[in-house]
Amino acid sequence: MPLMQYHVIKGRTPEEIELLLDTAHEAMVRTFKVPQGDRYQILTEHAPSHLKALDTGLGIPRTKKFVLLHVVSRPRGREAKVAFYENLCADLQAKCGIAPSDVMISFTENGDEDWSFGHGRAQFLTGEL
Repeated sequence: MPLMQYHVIKGRTPEEIELLLDTAHEAMVRTFKVPQGDRYQILTEHAPSHLKALDTGLGIPRTKKFVLLHVVSRPRGREAKVAFYENLCADLQAKCGIAPSDVMISFTENGDEDWSFGHGRAQFLTGEL
């Protein structure tokens, strides 16, 4: 936890995907201080005609390297979220060659009762986590 869901346009190599996932996870660990083993990521590839992400009139250019990241997480502070946006974009640009203009991030927050990591228990509520 957090759950990181990526939507990308088809065409990346397995190595590029692995680097993208590793880089984003490291930004999550560094920014939110989550444990290294706290890694839940799903990447879905889409045909170019099946992924549209305009710029809401902001003049932000998009390319075939576009990444839409949806993060489902316990509540995080405003400053931490802003730091994550900045850290992730800087890291993706430096390590993956993905321009900050090609990164869109959205958070959905939920509570401790909304997570079960297995065995039919809510580990945040039981004290296991």
